[in-house]
Amino acid sequence: MKEKRPSWDEYFTQITHLVATRSTCLRRKVGALLVKEKRILSTGYNGAPRNLPHCREAGCLRGKLNIPSGERQEICRGLHAEQNAIIQAALYGISIKNSILYCTHQPCITCSKMIINAGIKRIIFQGEYPDPLARQMLEEAEVELIKMGEENAGRGSEREYWRKEERKKKRYWNRLDKKAKKFSPKLRKREKQKEKK
Repeated sequence: MKEKRPSWDEYFTQITHLVATRSTCLRRKVGALLVKEKRILSTGYNGAPRNLPHCREAGCLRGKLNIPSGERQEICRGLHAEQNAIIQAALYGISIKNSILYCTHQPCITCSKMIINAGIKRIIFQGEYPDPLARQMLEEAEVELIKMGEENAGRGSEREYWRKEERKKKRYWNRLDKKAKKFSPKLRKREKQKEKK
């Protein structure tokens, strides 16, 4: 029997999990890759800035204060994987315009804004990070957001964790999504056009 060869998306997505093993975050391990023409340009994982104590050593203020995932990111001492991948490319003068971002999790709003300005045109992720404003901004900027199928997703325990997180926050995010749509002229216009059809 012939062994199934992974697609390029599966291949790069699997590498994001290896990159995530370098993470020093106490809450979740995230890995990211920037790829162009099937070549890895840069990698990043979440953790403290260079030459500063890691979260394992310094502790997690958001954890101590029981702040839910996705909230009060400004008091986190770490950088996100996507941010680190973009910064690493910039440090070495590597253009990431029109590249693809592979990530273990959907980018948050802060990372989404950086992704848009960096000229990244496609994001392939696995784990949900339900952030309707991030999705809305990516859609408005015409950045393609693709979730890999469950059969290709990360390890079971991580998937279970994210499913629980999704269930906990689903109602909250749905309410936020409805509010966000009220403030987006582009999305309102698109929805009106869809209704007419």
